[in-house]
Amino acid sequence: MTEATTTLGVADIQRIMACIPHRYPFLLVDRVVEINGDESGVGIKNVTINEPQFTGHFPERPVFPGVLMIEAMAQTAGVLVVNARGSEDTAVRSVLFTTIDKAKFRKPVGPGDTLRFHLTKVARKRNIYFYRGEARVDGALVAEADLSAMVV
Repeated sequence: MTEATTTLGVADIQRIMACIPHRYPFLLVDRVVEINGDESGVGIKNVTINEPQFTGHFPERPVFPGVLMIEAMAQTAGVLVVNARGSEDTAVRSVLFTTIDKAKFRKPVGPGDTLRFHLTKVARKRNIYFYRGEARVDGALVAEADLSAMVV
């Protein structure tokens, strides 16, 4: 690990797009803060009414889909993994979401909320990283899951 990746601390949208291949409308993380190598980090998603999922989920009471919260956790984990490996690791072409376990949805999330995805590495086995993720709004737990990502 290079000094730059151990002290980076924050990944803005440009750095996120350099780490993972997702783009609008499926790029679900606006910023990653509190980066501690590949050990932990916090992804941020500002939920806005003009997002495409709200035209049908649900028009009278917009609710941010739980599956997108899980995907955003996985995207945050992907940024942590690729960022920690550094841009000099030319073997990294992409990072793929591989498993979801123990997913639970606690409270609805809607436009105007700021989601914070707290990811903590549980283990690493070769090119597969295992994370525990929690999604929070104003400190309240709204979703959680165990997930893994594979570097390819």
